[in-house]
Amino acid sequence: MTKDVIALTPKMPDIRTLLAGLYAGGPDVGINTTADGAVVQLCAPGGRPLVSIEAPILLQVPGETRRLLGTDTDVADSPVWWTEARASTAVPEAEPLARSFAGRLVSVLGGTTWPAGPATTDVVPLTSDIAPAPDTEPLGIDVLTQQAAVVIQDRPVVAMTSWLSNALRTATTSDRALQIVTPNTTRLTLPTRTALRGHPNRWVVQDAECGYYDGLSGAVLRWQDGAFAPTRTESGATAVAPAFTQATATGERQLILSIRTQHAPDADLQLGRALETAWQHLTNSPPAGWSTAEPINLPWSTRQLTDLARNRAPQPTWLVAIGHPDRPAIATVHITRTTTGVEEDITLTLGHDTGEIPPLDTIEALAETLATEHNLASMLTSLRPARRDLTVPPHFEAPPVPLSFTLGTDAIHDIGLNHARRPPLNLHAILLGPATRPALHYPLGDGTSAHAWTTLQRLTQHLKKAQPRSR
Repeated sequence: MTKDVIALTPKMPDIRTLLAGLYAGGPDVGINTTADGAVVQLCAPGGRPLVSIEAPILLQVPGETRRLLGTDTDVADSPVWWTEARASTAVPEAEPLARSFAGRLVSVLGGTTWPAGPATTDVVPLTSDIAPAPDTEPLGIDVLTQQAAVVIQDRPVVAMTSWLSNALRTATTSDRALQIVTPNTTRLTLPTRTALRGHPNRWVVQDAECGYYDGLSGAVLRWQDGAFAPTRTESGATAVAPAFTQATATGERQLILSIRTQHAPDADLQLGRALETAWQHLTNSPPAGWSTAEPINLPWSTRQLTDLARNRAPQPTWLVAIGHPDRPAIATVHITRTTTGVEEDITLTLGHDTGEIPPLDTIEALAETLATEHNLASMLTSLRPARRDLTVPPHFEAPPVPLSFTLGTDAIHDIGLNHARRPPLNLHAILLGPATRPALHYPLGDGTSAHAWTTLQRLTQHLKKAQPRSR
């Protein structure tokens, strides 16, 4: 397993401290930079990367270290500097070299290293016969074939870090699958799970009984022709790992809102306000922080994220927002420039404990606020039995069940109010906002019956049959 070592320090690692850490390999280890200077690599003679070190990140969001590293992490909550070193699997000295780098930072600046254990400051001599690195060896990928880019991880939670995002881009642009290999004790964050949904990406879980299985589908996997692929039974069906089906109901649930907004181009447009409104409405507080990767390091600011999206346009912007530790919530936002303005695709997920009642009775009021004040195009609300901490375990979790569907004022105008409010179903469409140009809210159920998916499908088919009207 690749070993990631993280130094968590109360002070920013300065140049002198970083240099002291970089000399953990002695004079034989070379140093170079990649990713426009954001990543420093310790390299063996011949150029093979041994340890990749990301630029230190100041975490200013409460609870973020414990969310990603475990509740037993012995470190001050925030602010804290997060400096991550990723050791290569190709060289035995790489892991102790990463540990010594992190240990040297902590010995000077205070704090702690993760994983837990005594920090070392030893010089790590290179005794292995290390082959030169291929010119095509990409950053952060452990095994590269024509079919797959394989990343090996051994940590409690695999987050969508900047280097993992880079590995995903590398795989996608070269028409390869991204396959993340972990032990069966690892969980994914929701952003990482979303990234792995696209075929043929996979979460490959090690299992003592069957070898490997897909942590999202349960399919038993084996290495075939340069990638992990499903094995078949004698009848030709995909074999499912017994470990995947061994899940115990806990009563925990997740409330999921898929929100899409459409804004006209405006110099004064401030993005993120629809998400902030939904968060405030459902949790009585705004988001705690945001970032373009995990860990989340920036305090929440609609102004800053708007500036970022504007500077990146016409390229899209993807970001993550996180809630306060006592009220688990996480959102992903995809911002795109369209021919008519700016679109936000938001997925907000909130975790609820056993016996805790999700705020389902407030969804209609939220839908009206979003429709009348934040240019709502559509919103689908659903409920599922899943972990309160919003991480994804390597076993079966039931899919979400729709609760309601809302269409914004422009969509209803295009469809036609008479057609939109009379679906061929036993549904009562609720008018939201002004009667002259309303939005429509369709309650679909209480989140307990999967039949709601059939109802939603028939509703959307009915709405698509309408003749488009000019605005």
